[in-house]
Amino acid sequence: MKTMMVTGAGAGIGEAIACAAAAAGYRVAVLDVDAARAAAVALSLKDGVAFGVDVSDEQAVDAVLRSLGAAPDVLVNNAGIVRFGPLLEHSLENFKAAVNVNLIGTFVTARAVARGMLERGSGVIINMSSINATHPAPGSGAYPATKAAIVSLTQHMALEWGPGGVRVNAIAPGFIDAGMSTPIYANPRVRELRGGAVPQRRLGTAQDIANAVLFLASDQGSYINGHELIVDGGVVNSVLAGLPRE
Repeated sequence: MKTMMVTGAGAGIGEAIACAAAAAGYRVAVLDVDAARAAAVALSLKDGVAFGVDVSDEQAVDAVLRSLGAAPDVLVNNAGIVRFGPLLEHSLENFKAAVNVNLIGTFVTARAVARGMLERGSGVIINMSSINATHPAPGSGAYPATKAAIVSLTQHMALEWGPGGVRVNAIAPGFIDAGMSTPIYANPRVRELRGGAVPQRRLGTAQDIANAVLFLASDQGSYINGHELIVDGGVVNSVLAGLPRE
């Protein structure tokens, strides 16, 4: 049985990925800074194991790998936070918090897992980016910068680890009605406006992202490496569609 390790899997998109992986036959390691949430998700899976862990803590991540006994076949670096606010008023503490979880956490966890994958000669790592990496949203603090860095880091990892049998890709979600975006879409007017701005005329779901993860992790994605897969219903390409013309 293959193992998939999912960070930030205590709720939202991470939970959906964990559930989809379990349904596909994976043993799932559910990691979340909230140990109780991780335990609840793992308990709902056919073959899940939970770990309460800060992904930026090297020792804690190493302890998870020792507990698993081997590097997972697939790692999904989904853990992430956002601290909203305009840059001029954004505290250094909030900026550092996003960098620590989103970027440093991705690096720490990927590097720890990649060591075992490279020893084995196989593995898949999927890092979570965002359309904010190339299209920053006002008032989103350090979030866009961390996601842009994750895209570059993904390419760098793919370049260095690809020869050893480890594929590394990123997924860039668009307007997803789950996780950190849930409070935004609690406003019916915002839901209507944002959903209507997407060429497919709907918001994305956590399952849409989970489906992309399973594809990149599968043999069907075996020749995809160093790629950022945008899962946004076409919204980042729709700017001209909203402008008037004769």
